[in-house]
Amino acid sequence: MDPLQPIGQVPNPRPKNWLVESILVTIFCCLPLGIVGIIYASSVNTKYDGGDFPGAAEASKQAGMWTKIGFFVGLGLGILGIIYWVFMASLFFHAATLQH
Repeated sequence: MDPLQPIGQVPNPRPKNWLVESILVTIFCCLPLGIVGIIYASSVNTKYDGGDFPGAAEASKQAGMWTKIGFFVGLGLGILGIIYWVFMASLFFHAATLQH
């Protein structure tokens, strides 16, 4: 038990910091949005340890939001890229068959 915690008061649970997820989104999905997620995620534990429980909860909420947005933007761009390359390959194949 924390010696600074008043007796009988239940401590606030530490919010999820989203750091691992933000790093993965930065590496694999969407660099700019993942970095925003990392910035918010890195402040969650600092704020919580400093006693700013509402600030830690808000930073966790923001980190989760930016991580999820980055994931879905990256996923959408990946799907669009696949569609583009399939379309280009079909055009190439079609052009090659017309020449023969």
